[in-house]
Amino acid sequence: MAELSETYACMPSTERGRGVLISGDPKSNNILYSNGRSVMILNLDNPLQVSVYGEHGYQATVARYSPNGERIASADVSGTVRIWGTRNDFVLKKEFRVLSGRIDDLQWSPDGMRIVASGDGKGKSFVRAFILSYAGSCLRFCLIVRCKNLGCLVTYIPCFSIANPSLPSAIFQNMLEMVISFSPVVYAIDLICIKTNGSICHLMDRTNSRWDSGTNVGEFDGHSRRVLSSFKGRLRSWDDIPKVLMVDPMGHSNFVNCVRFSPDGSKFITVSSDKKGIIYDGKTGEKIGELSQEEAHKGSIYAVSWSPDSKEVLTVSADKSAKIWEIGEDGNGKMKRTLTCPGSGGVDDMLVGCLWHNDHLVTVSLGGTINLFSASDPDKRPVSLSGHMKCITSLTVLQLDRKIILSSSYEGLILKWIRGIGYSGKLERKENTQIKCLAAVEGEIVTSAFDNKIWRVSLQGDQCGEAACVDIGSQPKDLNIALSSPELALIAFDSGVVLLNGTKVLSTINLRFPITASAISPDGSEAIIGGEDGKLHVYSIAGDTLTEEAVLEKHRGAITVIRYSPDVSMFASADVNREAVLWDRASREIKLKNMLYHTARINCLAWSPDNSMVATGSLDTCVLIYEVDKPASNRITIKGAHLGGVYGLAFVDDQSVVSSGEDACVRVWKLSPQN
Repeated sequence: MAELSETYACMPSTERGRGVLISGDPKSNNILYSNGRSVMILNLDNPLQVSVYGEHGYQATVARYSPNGERIASADVSGTVRIWGTRNDFVLKKEFRVLSGRIDDLQWSPDGMRIVASGDGKGKSFVRAFILSYAGSCLRFCLIVRCKNLGCLVTYIPCFSIANPSLPSAIFQNMLEMVISFSPVVYAIDLICIKTNGSICHLMDRTNSRWDSGTNVGEFDGHSRRVLSSFKGRLRSWDDIPKVLMVDPMGHSNFVNCVRFSPDGSKFITVSSDKKGIIYDGKTGEKIGELSQEEAHKGSIYAVSWSPDSKEVLTVSADKSAKIWEIGEDGNGKMKRTLTCPGSGGVDDMLVGCLWHNDHLVTVSLGGTINLFSASDPDKRPVSLSGHMKCITSLTVLQLDRKIILSSSYEGLILKWIRGIGYSGKLERKENTQIKCLAAVEGEIVTSAFDNKIWRVSLQGDQCGEAACVDIGSQPKDLNIALSSPELALIAFDSGVVLLNGTKVLSTINLRFPITASAISPDGSEAIIGGEDGKLHVYSIAGDTLTEEAVLEKHRGAITVIRYSPDVSMFASADVNREAVLWDRASREIKLKNMLYHTARINCLAWSPDNSMVATGSLDTCVLIYEVDKPASNRITIKGAHLGGVYGLAFVDDQSVVSSGEDACVRVWKLSPQN
């Protein structure tokens, strides 16, 4: 069997000009964020303690803990909200199709009975509140509306009930909707409960005492009376609903990026691309103060978070700084401290997300780096966590120190991981080109991408040194290094191979058949080339020439990966038709067959250092481990190893395998071979 030992988490998905939403667990130091279709649960005290929820069918955008910490609500770009438990394998409680477009933000009411979601309704509904329990409550909530051409407005609803037991029961089937329809997109939302029992007001027509003629329950479009609205930093109001909406000039002159109520509900704050933060009274919605313009942010403010005691706020900005503000009795904010995050000072160091969670001050950069400051000791150097944000394309373990793991993603990011520690740094290259294949030997890494070039980069500790490249004239499809003679490399392209000595091309050989995979023996004396027809061509290498020695036929689909065993007595191959085959090198006979337990193409393959096991990773999200001396049916199966598919595999030691995949995570699995 296999047990998950460590997870090196992916980082939050970021987008320039848009804030990142992260939330905290009220019962622990866990935080939530999204990346692709995954919702990540990361423990701030132990970053290797990571859980992943991957049941969304589309890209997840936001996730929030319920007030009691027992449930999580997450949303995606399709407008779907899923409610799931934090225990028992994240059992799904409810699923709602809330909007017809992307959901940008959602919030729980403090009693955990209601959720309000906002986003792009594609011309229909832009905000909906749905009910999980029928007990009446009155809420105050605030939402931000982003308009492409007209700027932003902030709408504040000081007292609003979304439960009325007197209404027909059919209306309350599974979901009670409060729909506010705008012409722009509702970008962010926050709410707070001010009463947990009884209803104060309902969305009723004042003159007829009935539900309005809107097409949905509580809908604001389709009214028969005049609707008044104003943009550019002003509240919007409607004339034909109860007097629960307030109109008050807003002080922002640009997009409002985030709104948050204080934990005690007495105030709420908005921050904007105009570099300002404005504080409002939580009961009346009236403006009561601003963040001081002295030592203010010099760039757009993307996110804000309150301290647990409601006396301070944390803001982050495009100026690459985070600031702690003390909110006085008069409602104005005085800058208390500036937090400087480590980095190179480039665009990727812009800060786009933050969270004040217990004693942790969390900031997120555009490049995906999470910095953890101590609220009780802000001068203490922050802990930096980083990871991939895109699919990991290559994974390797250094031969002389197998605790060191290198991973690369296609955008050119190479990360170093140390088993038992986790993130150990980025390998910054002077030429930050894309990466398709990565190979590593002591003191050097070799990469290929989509630009016909092969790069050799020297390693100097945790940094990259001098780099040299060679243009092979064709786009590389596979890259292999002769481990005993690392200067020798075999590069496969569409219809041939290139032999390299360092950055010198020894020969370019046209093999006259479509090539899909390749491998070279550690001593550089033999190469195996896999074709689209499923055949394995074995060549001997002498100088700069290849001589075909044999053609092996067993596969029924294009070859995807070939690997020699560490002692070079065997090799393994796999194909798109989900089959892996283990071969004896000397006799070229099949050593282990019927390795047909994947349900989709096999993407990667790895040998254990003692040559006793072979691991395969597939598009079906699973990793299978076979023991060489036992039947293929006696395998170890890791189901759902990586959402979207497994693309990288390597053995750390004889009993541990590391994997990576489309979910941008790296995982270490501890193996216990079956008897």
